[in-house]
Amino acid sequence: MMSKIKPLSRRDFLKLSGITASGLAFERIRTQLSFSPLPSEAILVARVAVKEIKIYQEPNYESEELGSCWRDELIYVYEKVTSPYGPVRNPRWYRIDGGYVHTAYLQPVDTSLNEVSYHIPDTGQLAEVTVPVTLSFQKDRFEEWKPLYRLYYQSVHWVREIGYGPNGQAWYGIKDDLLPIVYYVPAHHLRLVQPEELTPISADIPPEKKMILVNRTRQTVTAFEDGNEVFHTDVSTGIPYDSPGNNGVSTITPLGNFNVNIKMPVRHMGNGNITADIFEYELPGVPWVSFFYKTGVAFHGCYWHDNYGNEMSHGCVNMRPEEAKWLYRWVTPESSPTARVTNGYGTMVQVVV
Repeated sequence: MMSKIKPLSRRDFLKLSGITASGLAFERIRTQLSFSPLPSEAILVARVAVKEIKIYQEPNYESEELGSCWRDELIYVYEKVTSPYGPVRNPRWYRIDGGYVHTAYLQPVDTSLNEVSYHIPDTGQLAEVTVPVTLSFQKDRFEEWKPLYRLYYQSVHWVREIGYGPNGQAWYGIKDDLLPIVYYVPAHHLRLVQPEELTPISADIPPEKKMILVNRTRQTVTAFEDGNEVFHTDVSTGIPYDSPGNNGVSTITPLGNFNVNIKMPVRHMGNGNITADIFEYELPGVPWVSFFYKTGVAFHGCYWHDNYGNEMSHGCVNMRPEEAKWLYRWVTPESSPTARVTNGYGTMVQVVV
Protein backbone atom coordinates (compact mmCIF):
# COMPACT_ATOMS: atom_id res chain seq x y z
CA MET A 1 0.00 0.00 0.00
CA MET A 2 1.32 3.42 -0.94
CA SER A 3 2.33 5.81 1.83
CA LYS A 4 0.46 9.06 2.18
CA ILE A 5 2.24 12.32 2.71
CA LYS A 6 1.94 13.81 6.15
CA PRO A 7 -1.34 15.75 6.52
CA LEU A 8 -1.16 19.49 7.18
CA SER A 9 -2.54 21.09 10.31
CA ARG A 10 -4.01 24.58 10.06
CA ARG A 11 -0.84 25.98 11.67
CA ASP A 12 1.24 24.10 9.11
CA PHE A 13 -0.93 25.47 6.35
CA LEU A 14 -0.46 29.05 7.48
CA LYS A 15 3.29 28.53 7.50
CA LEU A 16 3.25 27.08 4.00
CA SER A 17 0.68 29.35 2.38
CA GLY A 18 3.39 31.64 1.02
CA ILE A 19 5.47 30.53 -1.96
CA THR A 20 9.13 30.89 -1.00
CA ALA A 21 11.96 31.58 -3.40
CA SER A 22 13.65 28.33 -2.38
CA GLY A 23 10.49 26.36 -3.12
CA LEU A 24 10.22 27.82 -6.59
CA ALA A 25 13.91 27.19 -7.19
CA PHE A 26 13.42 23.54 -6.23
CA GLU A 27 10.60 23.14 -8.70
CA ARG A 28 12.53 24.79 -11.51
CA ILE A 29 15.40 22.38 -10.97
CA ARG A 30 13.21 19.28 -10.69
CA THR A 31 11.02 20.06 -13.70
CA GLN A 32 13.67 21.90 -15.73
CA LEU A 33 11.24 24.77 -16.18
CA SER A 34 11.60 28.50 -15.92
CA PHE A 35 8.46 30.56 -15.32
CA SER A 36 10.13 33.77 -16.46
CA PRO A 37 8.03 36.83 -17.38
CA LEU A 38 6.82 37.19 -20.96
CA PRO A 39 8.99 39.63 -22.91
CA SER A 40 7.08 42.81 -23.76
CA GLU A 41 7.27 42.17 -27.50
CA ALA A 42 6.05 38.54 -27.26
CA ILE A 43 2.34 37.77 -27.66
CA LEU A 44 2.24 34.27 -26.15
CA VAL A 45 4.24 31.26 -24.98
CA ALA A 46 3.90 27.82 -26.55
CA ARG A 47 5.07 24.41 -25.34
CA VAL A 48 6.55 21.87 -27.75
CA ALA A 49 4.28 18.83 -27.45
CA VAL A 50 6.28 16.28 -29.47
CA LYS A 51 9.87 15.08 -29.51
CA GLU A 52 11.04 17.65 -32.08
CA ILE A 53 9.71 20.37 -34.36
CA LYS A 54 11.69 22.16 -37.06
CA ILE A 55 12.37 25.89 -37.34
CA TYR A 56 12.10 27.24 -40.91
CA GLN A 57 13.42 30.38 -42.56
CA GLU A 58 9.93 31.20 -43.85
CA PRO A 59 6.43 29.97 -42.91
CA ASN A 60 6.77 27.22 -45.50
CA TYR A 61 7.79 23.56 -45.14
CA GLU A 62 9.79 23.91 -48.38
CA SER A 63 12.00 26.69 -47.00
CA GLU A 64 15.39 26.18 -45.36
CA GLU A 65 15.48 24.39 -41.99
CA LEU A 66 17.32 26.51 -39.45
CA GLY A 67 17.17 24.33 -36.34
CA SER A 68 14.89 22.45 -33.96
CA CYS A 69 12.85 22.87 -30.79
CA TRP A 70 12.45 19.96 -28.40
CA ARG A 71 9.80 18.33 -26.23
CA ASP A 72 8.50 20.59 -23.41
CA GLU A 73 10.65 23.51 -24.50
CA LEU A 74 8.84 26.83 -24.00
CA ILE A 75 8.92 29.16 -27.00
CA TYR A 76 8.18 32.88 -27.13
CA VAL A 77 5.86 33.75 -30.01
CA TYR A 78 6.14 37.22 -31.57
CA GLU A 79 3.60 36.98 -34.40
CA LYS A 80 0.81 34.73 -35.67
CA VAL A 81 1.03 34.12 -39.41
CA THR A 82 -1.47 32.61 -41.85
CA SER A 83 0.79 31.26 -44.57
CA PRO A 84 -0.16 31.22 -48.26
CA TYR A 85 2.01 28.08 -48.48
CA GLY A 86 -0.29 26.12 -46.16
CA PRO A 87 -0.79 23.41 -45.14
CA VAL A 88 -4.31 23.88 -46.51
CA ARG A 89 -6.22 22.72 -43.43
CA ASN A 90 -3.96 24.46 -40.95
CA PRO A 91 -1.92 27.32 -42.47
CA ARG A 92 -1.19 28.75 -39.00
CA TRP A 93 2.47 29.47 -38.18
CA TYR A 94 4.30 31.34 -35.42
CA ARG A 95 7.23 33.72 -35.82
CA ILE A 96 9.75 32.99 -33.07
CA ASP A 97 13.38 33.83 -32.35
CA GLY A 98 15.31 32.63 -35.37
CA GLY A 99 12.53 31.76 -37.79
CA TYR A 100 9.07 30.23 -38.13
CA VAL A 101 7.43 27.11 -36.67
CA HIS A 102 4.16 25.46 -37.63
CA THR A 103 1.53 25.40 -34.87
CA ALA A 104 0.48 21.74 -35.20
CA TYR A 105 2.42 20.45 -32.19
CA LEU A 106 2.70 23.63 -30.13
CA GLN A 107 0.37 24.09 -27.14
CA PRO A 108 -0.32 27.74 -26.22
CA VAL A 109 0.30 27.96 -22.46
CA ASP A 110 0.27 30.39 -19.58
CA THR A 111 1.71 30.48 -16.06
CA SER A 112 -0.57 31.22 -13.14
CA LEU A 113 0.33 30.33 -9.55
CA ASN A 114 -2.70 29.73 -7.34
CA GLU A 115 -3.61 30.32 -3.72
CA VAL A 116 -3.47 27.05 -1.83
CA SER A 117 -6.72 25.71 -0.42
CA TYR A 118 -6.51 24.07 2.97
CA HIS A 119 -9.88 22.33 2.73
CA ILE A 120 -10.27 19.47 0.27
CA PRO A 121 -13.75 17.86 0.39
CA ASP A 122 -13.99 14.19 1.31
CA THR A 123 -15.29 13.57 -2.20
CA GLY A 124 -12.15 15.16 -3.67
CA GLN A 125 -12.12 18.18 -5.95
CA LEU A 126 -11.30 18.69 -9.60
CA ALA A 127 -8.27 20.84 -10.35
CA GLU A 128 -6.75 22.24 -13.53
CA VAL A 129 -3.02 22.61 -14.18
CA THR A 130 -2.24 26.31 -14.72
CA VAL A 131 1.48 26.11 -15.54
CA PRO A 132 3.04 24.80 -18.77
CA VAL A 133 4.15 21.54 -17.13
CA THR A 134 4.54 20.29 -13.59
CA LEU A 135 6.29 17.11 -12.53
CA SER A 136 4.41 14.76 -10.23
CA PHE A 137 6.11 12.63 -7.56
CA GLN A 138 5.22 9.39 -5.82
CA LYS A 139 6.65 7.81 -2.68
CA ASP A 140 8.21 4.40 -3.15
CA ARG A 141 8.25 1.61 -0.57
CA PHE A 142 11.37 3.08 1.01
CA GLU A 143 9.59 6.43 1.60
CA GLU A 144 11.71 8.04 -1.12
CA TRP A 145 10.19 10.56 -3.52
CA LYS A 146 10.39 9.45 -7.15
CA PRO A 147 9.33 11.47 -10.23
CA LEU A 148 6.32 10.10 -12.08
CA TYR A 149 4.16 11.77 -14.76
CA ARG A 150 4.54 15.19 -16.30
CA LEU A 151 1.18 16.96 -16.01
CA TYR A 152 0.41 19.57 -18.62
CA TYR A 153 -1.37 22.91 -18.91
CA GLN A 154 -5.19 22.59 -18.97
CA SER A 155 -5.12 18.92 -17.99
CA VAL A 156 -7.58 18.15 -15.16
CA HIS A 157 -7.12 15.91 -12.10
CA TRP A 158 -8.91 14.74 -8.95
CA VAL A 159 -7.26 16.27 -5.87
CA ARG A 160 -7.74 14.04 -2.84
CA GLU A 161 -5.64 15.63 -0.09
CA ILE A 162 -3.08 18.25 0.84
CA GLY A 163 0.21 17.67 2.60
CA TYR A 164 3.96 18.19 2.52
CA GLY A 165 5.83 17.59 -0.71
CA PRO A 166 9.52 16.71 -1.16
CA ASN A 167 10.56 20.36 -0.79
CA GLY A 168 8.58 20.95 2.42
CA GLN A 169 5.95 23.02 0.64
CA ALA A 170 2.21 22.38 0.28
CA TRP A 171 1.49 19.73 -2.36
CA TYR A 172 -1.83 18.26 -3.52
CA GLY A 173 -2.32 14.50 -3.66
CA ILE A 174 -3.95 13.41 -6.94
CA LYS A 175 -5.98 10.20 -7.17
CA ASP A 176 -5.42 8.66 -10.57
CA ASP A 177 -8.68 7.57 -12.23
CA LEU A 178 -7.11 4.61 -14.08
CA LEU A 179 -4.58 3.23 -11.59
CA PRO A 180 -4.90 2.65 -7.82
CA ILE A 181 -2.21 5.19 -7.03
CA VAL A 182 -1.86 8.73 -5.66
CA TYR A 183 0.81 11.14 -6.80
CA TYR A 184 1.67 14.67 -5.74
CA VAL A 185 2.29 18.05 -7.34
CA PRO A 186 2.96 21.55 -5.96
CA ALA A 187 -0.41 22.87 -4.82
CA HIS A 188 0.07 26.31 -6.36
CA HIS A 189 0.40 24.73 -9.82
CA LEU A 190 -3.26 23.62 -9.72
CA ARG A 191 -6.44 25.69 -9.72
CA LEU A 192 -9.34 24.06 -7.93
CA VAL A 193 -12.40 23.94 -10.19
CA GLN A 194 -15.39 25.54 -8.48
CA PRO A 195 -18.83 23.83 -8.60
CA GLU A 196 -20.45 26.77 -10.40
CA GLU A 197 -18.10 26.21 -13.35
CA LEU A 198 -19.84 22.90 -14.04
CA THR A 199 -23.49 23.89 -13.91
CA PRO A 200 -25.37 22.42 -16.91
CA ILE A 201 -25.81 24.65 -19.96
CA SER A 202 -29.31 24.97 -21.47
CA ALA A 203 -30.75 22.64 -18.85
CA ASP A 204 -34.22 23.97 -19.71
CA ILE A 205 -34.01 22.56 -23.24
CA PRO A 206 -35.64 19.09 -23.46
CA PRO A 207 -32.89 16.48 -23.97
CA GLU A 208 -34.44 15.23 -27.22
CA LYS A 209 -34.10 18.76 -28.66
CA LYS A 210 -30.30 18.71 -28.40
CA MET A 211 -28.14 17.18 -31.16
CA ILE A 212 -24.45 17.19 -32.15
CA LEU A 213 -23.25 16.92 -35.74
CA VAL A 214 -19.68 15.75 -36.39
CA ASN A 215 -18.52 16.31 -39.97
CA ARG A 216 -15.42 14.24 -40.73
CA THR A 217 -14.73 15.92 -44.08
CA ARG A 218 -14.90 19.44 -42.71
CA GLN A 219 -13.44 18.40 -39.32
CA THR A 220 -16.11 20.32 -37.42
CA VAL A 221 -18.53 19.87 -34.53
CA THR A 222 -21.83 21.72 -34.46
CA ALA A 223 -24.38 21.66 -31.62
CA PHE A 224 -28.07 22.33 -32.18
CA GLU A 225 -31.00 23.15 -29.93
CA ASP A 226 -34.33 22.43 -31.59
CA GLY A 227 -32.65 22.73 -34.98
CA ASN A 228 -30.88 26.02 -34.21
CA GLU A 229 -27.08 26.16 -34.17
CA VAL A 230 -25.71 27.15 -30.74
CA PHE A 231 -22.06 26.06 -31.03
CA HIS A 232 -19.60 25.42 -33.85
CA THR A 233 -15.86 24.75 -33.94
CA ASP A 234 -13.10 22.93 -35.80
CA VAL A 235 -11.89 19.64 -34.29
CA SER A 236 -9.64 16.66 -34.98
CA THR A 237 -11.32 13.31 -35.57
CA GLY A 238 -9.71 9.89 -36.00
CA ILE A 239 -6.91 9.16 -38.44
CA PRO A 240 -8.45 7.13 -41.31
CA TYR A 241 -6.35 4.04 -40.78
CA ASP A 242 -7.03 0.54 -39.45
CA SER A 243 -4.01 0.29 -37.17
CA PRO A 244 -2.89 -3.03 -35.66
CA GLY A 245 -0.87 -0.94 -33.24
CA ASN A 246 -4.08 0.42 -31.74
CA ASN A 247 -4.94 -3.00 -30.22
CA GLY A 248 -6.60 -4.00 -33.47
CA VAL A 249 -9.17 -1.21 -33.20
CA SER A 250 -9.77 1.12 -36.13
CA THR A 251 -8.59 4.69 -35.58
CA ILE A 252 -11.36 6.10 -37.78
CA THR A 253 -14.15 7.98 -35.99
CA PRO A 254 -17.19 5.77 -36.77
CA LEU A 255 -20.03 7.01 -38.95
CA GLY A 256 -23.63 6.81 -37.78
CA ASN A 257 -26.07 7.91 -35.11
CA PHE A 258 -25.10 7.49 -31.45
CA ASN A 259 -25.87 8.92 -28.04
CA VAL A 260 -23.62 10.28 -25.30
CA ASN A 261 -23.69 7.49 -22.70
CA ILE A 262 -20.83 8.15 -20.26
CA LYS A 263 -19.36 11.43 -19.04
CA MET A 264 -16.15 11.82 -17.05
CA PRO A 265 -14.56 15.17 -16.15
CA VAL A 266 -11.14 13.54 -16.38
CA ARG A 267 -9.80 10.34 -17.89
CA HIS A 268 -6.31 8.84 -17.84
CA MET A 269 -5.88 7.60 -21.41
CA GLY A 270 -3.13 5.14 -22.22
CA ASN A 271 -1.86 1.84 -20.87
CA GLY A 272 -1.36 2.93 -17.27
CA ASN A 273 2.40 2.49 -17.49
CA ILE A 274 3.91 4.31 -14.52
CA THR A 275 7.38 3.91 -16.01
CA ALA A 276 6.36 5.34 -19.38
CA ASP A 277 8.81 7.46 -21.29
CA ILE A 278 7.46 10.96 -22.01
CA PHE A 279 7.28 10.06 -25.70
CA GLU A 280 4.93 7.11 -25.13
CA TYR A 281 1.15 7.26 -25.39
CA GLU A 282 0.37 7.94 -21.73
CA LEU A 283 -2.05 10.80 -21.11
CA PRO A 284 -3.16 11.38 -17.51
CA GLY A 285 -5.69 14.13 -16.94
CA VAL A 286 -7.48 14.21 -20.31
CA PRO A 287 -10.27 16.72 -19.58
CA TRP A 288 -14.03 16.92 -20.16
CA VAL A 289 -14.74 13.51 -21.69
CA SER A 290 -18.12 12.66 -23.23
CA PHE A 291 -18.21 9.09 -24.59
CA PHE A 292 -20.63 8.15 -27.38
CA TYR A 293 -19.37 4.86 -28.90
CA LYS A 294 -18.73 1.39 -27.50
CA THR A 295 -14.97 1.27 -28.21
CA GLY A 296 -14.33 4.35 -26.09
CA VAL A 297 -14.79 7.06 -28.71
CA ALA A 298 -15.46 10.41 -27.06
CA PHE A 299 -15.36 14.17 -27.30
CA HIS A 300 -12.56 15.44 -25.04
CA GLY A 301 -10.11 18.25 -24.47
CA CYS A 302 -6.65 17.88 -25.98
CA TYR A 303 -3.37 19.30 -24.63
CA TRP A 304 -0.91 17.51 -26.95
CA HIS A 305 -1.52 19.27 -30.27
CA ASP A 306 -3.02 22.40 -31.83
CA ASN A 307 -3.78 21.05 -35.29
CA TYR A 308 -7.55 21.31 -35.36
CA GLY A 309 -9.07 20.88 -38.80
CA ASN A 310 -6.96 17.74 -39.40
CA GLU A 311 -7.45 14.09 -38.44
CA MET A 312 -5.19 13.48 -35.45
CA SER A 313 -6.75 11.02 -33.00
CA HIS A 314 -7.13 7.28 -32.41
CA GLY A 315 -10.86 7.67 -33.03
CA CYS A 316 -11.96 10.30 -30.54
CA VAL A 317 -12.97 13.86 -31.34
CA ASN A 318 -10.15 16.11 -30.08
CA MET A 319 -11.25 19.59 -29.00
CA ARG A 320 -9.69 22.63 -27.39
CA PRO A 321 -10.06 22.11 -23.62
CA GLU A 322 -12.28 25.14 -23.06
CA GLU A 323 -14.60 24.03 -25.89
CA ALA A 324 -14.72 20.43 -24.67
CA LYS A 325 -15.69 21.80 -21.25
CA TRP A 326 -18.59 23.75 -22.79
CA LEU A 327 -19.79 20.62 -24.60
CA TYR A 328 -19.41 18.51 -21.45
CA ARG A 329 -21.71 20.89 -19.57
CA TRP A 330 -24.19 21.13 -22.45
CA VAL A 331 -24.73 17.47 -23.32
CA THR A 332 -26.90 15.11 -21.33
CA PRO A 333 -26.91 13.14 -19.11
CA GLU A 334 -26.40 15.98 -16.64
CA SER A 335 -23.48 15.54 -14.26
CA SER A 336 -22.80 16.88 -10.77
CA PRO A 337 -19.49 18.62 -9.88
CA THR A 338 -18.45 15.69 -7.67
CA ALA A 339 -19.37 12.88 -10.09
CA ARG A 340 -16.39 10.93 -11.36
CA VAL A 341 -18.58 9.00 -13.81
CA THR A 342 -22.08 9.80 -15.09
CA ASN A 343 -24.00 7.18 -17.05
CA GLY A 344 -27.21 7.57 -19.03
CA TYR A 345 -28.88 7.74 -22.42
CA GLY A 346 -27.91 11.23 -23.46
CA THR A 347 -27.58 13.69 -26.33
CA MET A 348 -27.75 12.36 -29.88
CA VAL A 349 -24.51 12.43 -31.89
CA GLN A 350 -24.54 12.13 -35.68
CA VAL A 351 -21.21 11.50 -37.45
CA VAL A 352 -21.22 12.14 -41.19
CA VAL A 353 -18.70 12.43 -44.03
